[in-house]
Amino acid sequence: MVPNSLGPAELLLSYGTHAQKEQYLPKLATGEEIPCFALTSPVAGSDAGAMTDTGVVCKSKYKGKEVLGFRINWEKRYITLGPVATVLGLAFHAYDPDHLLGDQDDLGISCALIPTKTKGVKIGRRHYPLNAAFMNGPNSGKDVFVPMDWLIGGQEYIGQGWRMLVERLAVGRGISLPALSVGAGKRISQATGAYARVRKQFHLPIGRFEGVQEAMARIGGLTYMMDSTRLLTLSMLDQGERPAVITAIVKYYLTEGMRQVINDGMDVHGGRAICMGPSNYLARMYQTIPVGITVEGANILTRSMIIFGQGSMRCHPFIQQEMQALQSDDVHAFDALILQHTEHLIRNIARSVLFSVSGGRLATSPVSGDMARYYQQLARFSAAFAVVSDVALMVLGGKLKRKEMLSGRFADALGYMYICSATLKRFKDDGQPEADKVKVEWACQQALYEVQEALHGIIRHFPVRLIRWKLYAWVFPLGRRLQQPSDVLNQKLALQLQELGDTRKAWLDGIYLPDDANDVVGCLEHALQLTLKTEPVEQRLRDSGVVFSQENGQDLCEQGLLNKNELKLLIQAEKAIRKAIDVDDFPQGRKRK
Repeated sequence: MVPNSLGPAELLLSYGTHAQKEQYLPKLATGEEIPCFALTSPVAGSDAGAMTDTGVVCKSKYKGKEVLGFRINWEKRYITLGPVATVLGLAFHAYDPDHLLGDQDDLGISCALIPTKTKGVKIGRRHYPLNAAFMNGPNSGKDVFVPMDWLIGGQEYIGQGWRMLVERLAVGRGISLPALSVGAGKRISQATGAYARVRKQFHLPIGRFEGVQEAMARIGGLTYMMDSTRLLTLSMLDQGERPAVITAIVKYYLTEGMRQVINDGMDVHGGRAICMGPSNYLARMYQTIPVGITVEGANILTRSMIIFGQGSMRCHPFIQQEMQALQSDDVHAFDALILQHTEHLIRNIARSVLFSVSGGRLATSPVSGDMARYYQQLARFSAAFAVVSDVALMVLGGKLKRKEMLSGRFADALGYMYICSATLKRFKDDGQPEADKVKVEWACQQALYEVQEALHGIIRHFPVRLIRWKLYAWVFPLGRRLQQPSDVLNQKLALQLQELGDTRKAWLDGIYLPDDANDVVGCLEHALQLTLKTEPVEQRLRDSGVVFSQENGQDLCEQGLLNKNELKLLIQAEKAIRKAIDVDDFPQGRKRK
């Protein structure tokens, strides 16, 4: 994750000087240099204004010459790769009290690249993040002299550090964490689908029980949603876009989806997932869920402040222009923009009411058939979202920033509309395969339900009562009609995860999927293959009033209920299933002499 987002290589590629790129990029690529980036300090995380790490412009000796640079003091923590890094990227607050560079005292946040062997740098201790085996730790520096050409981008980029970090994070958080989340979702889908088919209770696979199916439907549906969202976002990044709001959405909703999927997987596995040891393929994922939730913008902050806080300004067709007109005292331009803004709001109110009354049927759709209704509902909620956000911005103004619960619900509405759009686009791009319809319907119904509930939450908690009732009339004139996926849809989706074939194979594309009976994951696939082969034989025996066991197998052969090949297959399956469901145990500690 570090090299893909706030890593020195990413910063150098975008802002570094030619000399810096020549010096570091080849060695970073080969692993001769190991990077870290030190941003978070004990008293300042997301609040750049509170950063206590400072650098003062000064002159000092470097390689026998007096050069201009910074004398930097810092203390950082939570730095991934820090304990083993050879080159340290550092964010610090730059000052020029002696005016060696100009008239300004406060130069702003800046970024430097410092070899970790530099005098005054203290590095090497470790944090212990949830038993996870990755290097993460604190570092600090005392009166470290950093020559001016160690600043990323050189002297001209002094004070541009925060912009540089935000721009790179806007790209990076759309790559690694979504990949991690989808990878976890696919692994849970694979393992839980196989386990639910081979693990039996009351002579039935546990995947046949509706309570288990409900959890499995969430696992499969959320994984498909997450993967669709990841792919659409990557297509933007591949085209050179830097969609800060979109990457904030995928960071939050995909890591939260990962949390839900892993929790459901743990529930279905029960004791099999709780007992630690070499055969446990779930527990470490479960332990480290909070790492993904916390890094690259903590999820609470991302949802309640960043997604809508940034998106409301960036995406609005008029607000930024209105603010610019006010700042330049251009009354004529401001009046014209307000008129256009008002017309825009009235049109959206009319669209919202018409689409809501018709259940979205008056909205156009780019496709026909079963999927058209989801496109129409998206158009309906898009109009409603535009109305509610416009009204909130006009009525609450700057106070909306402090209404973080409202802002979080706006984020939910916006986020799930994007997720639904991504799901529909993927289905269309894939050629609308019939086997994927169940996944798409589940994902769209769940996402649209979440949009509906988020908009309802905004209106219900809107602080001005008169406006509240108007918003209800404009957005939900006939009430809230959408529901979560039905039990029938949940069952269809859960059963798909338990069947071998092209549908499951495509679902799990991109993860390590062995069928080696001695592999910790492969033994599940091996057991699933044998289970599917033996199920018709077991059903035939049950229809005869008999349940197979190794003790009665020979008798069943003598009675003509089994042949030798079937008996051999049943014994193989029973051994494979036992290996797949067994847990590790260990000897007790040494007894005292």
